Amino acid sequence: MFFVPESPRWLIKNGKNALAESILSRVGGAEHARSELLDIRQTLAAEEIARVNFRDLLEPRLLKVILIGITLAVYQQWCGINVIFYYAEDIFQAAGYNVKGVMLNIVITGVVMLFFTFVAIGTVDKFGRKILMLIGSAGLTATYLLLGLSFHLDKTGFLVVFLTVTAIAFYSFSLAPIVWVLLSEIFPNRIRGAAMSIAVFSLWVGCFTLSYSFPTLNRSLGSARTFWLYGLICAAGFTFVLLVLPETKGKSLEDIER
Repeated sequence: MFFVPESPRWLIKNGKNALAESILSRVGGAEHARSELLDIRQTLAAEEIARVNFRDLLEPRLLKVILIGITLAVYQQWCGINVIFYYAEDIFQAAGYNVKGVMLNIVITGVVMLFFTFVAIGTVDKFGRKILMLIGSAGLTATYLLLGLSFHLDKTGFLVVFLTVTAIAFYSFSLAPIVWVLLSEIFPNRIRGAAMSIAVFSLWVGCFTLSYSFPTLNRSLGSARTFWLYGLICAAGFTFVLLVLPETKGKSLEDIER
């Protein structure tokens, strides 16, 4: 983190224009820095430099984008993937694997997540945020439906492991990294810090409720219906992304704000 520069927007908001221009120059050269500096300052009124008025977040046009951020954050958790990470041992044991097999499969899921995170890094600016979110949501929906069906038909063993790894692959190049990219982009400059904190708080509330509810859901509904429920949530997430989420690829934060 010693090598990571401060956000130029934050620096300008706090009156440190020279340092912000220096960082922007490192990114795109002197001309780019001057242009960006002017663009950023135009989105920050003088009286808003010091701090955010949290009442501003309740303005209808700002509240709408904050609700989009909250929905994305909660969806990233309620898609159900963290259940696989937190309860992988239970899921794999239900599929018929012993302790050594469980540990091996957990290692495999970690390697798959690492690999497909790099897929996201290589494609997010080429294909766009929205298309990766749509592919991931559709893939998770289909995978959960098949995973539930395999439990329903008592076809466990390798099939459950394969579908679990497939779900992790879809998640790892879409919802896992892309939601964080979107949350860092969609909020206006003057409220970004406050809005981001609300979205991240919502994300971890979603994480807690998902993790806490899974054992109860699994006991009451059974594994098949529980994964079908997550599939329905992913289908709803696909619809939300398709109809509501704008594409932010190739746009500066000021372009997105306008």
